[in-house]
Amino acid sequence: MKNWLIAAAAVTALTLPAHSLDVDGMSDAEREAFRAEIRQYLLENPEVIMEAVAVLEQREAEQQAQADVALVAANEEALFEDTHSWVGGNPNGDITLVEFIDYRCGFCRRAHPEIENLLETDGNIRLIVKEFPILGEDSVTASRFAIAVKQLAGNENYKAVHDALIALPGEVSEPALRRLSDAFDLPTDDILAHMESDDVTEVIASNHALAQRLRISGTPTFVMQTQMLRGFVPADDMLAIAEDLRSE
Repeated sequence: MKNWLIAAAAVTALTLPAHSLDVDGMSDAEREAFRAEIRQYLLENPEVIMEAVAVLEQREAEQQAQADVALVAANEEALFEDTHSWVGGNPNGDITLVEFIDYRCGFCRRAHPEIENLLETDGNIRLIVKEFPILGEDSVTASRFAIAVKQLAGNENYKAVHDALIALPGEVSEPALRRLSDAFDLPTDDILAHMESDDVTEVIASNHALAQRLRISGTPTFVMQTQMLRGFVPADDMLAIAEDLRSE
């Protein structure tokens, strides 16, 4: 609704004579006529409001993109060079994609096969996963488990558990995690005990602090090189963005 009001004001400013805009200097009768002129114009030309809204939204999107580029630049080391995040895809790829993920997020689950498709199709993308649980206790439990697996059992087992957690139905309970851990022949008791360790807590706290600096409040959120992509993005669109970045 706010955009509609702003657009209406913009339309008025663009379509009425300049002298008519001195509202403070108008008499009551002139002010009433001014309002009537605005209303009549918008009733006769409603499409102008939609055009103004589209222009306004485009400008806001461009401003947001510029602000995001600055945020990414200010946090490059934490985004691309931290020592606690899992790195996959092509570790030597010319494009780095960072994903902030919550295992209980429906759009993260929808994005997962898209990311797999992207990595397979392109072959030159480095993927960094940031555990970012924001949707309740099940989200936190799932991330703690995944991080504990990485810290105790290595990157390969983390990837296997990561893929399983993103598809895990039902609650993220201890029995469910035990079954998952046992299925991959992991040191289950050690991992469950390590979930509440300071080492795991520090990873989650670090990722949340980074997300706050980047003004990320939802998942999935992606950072591809200099660009921030907020929300679900299909693989084809990511491929196009990657090619645009390579041509810069």
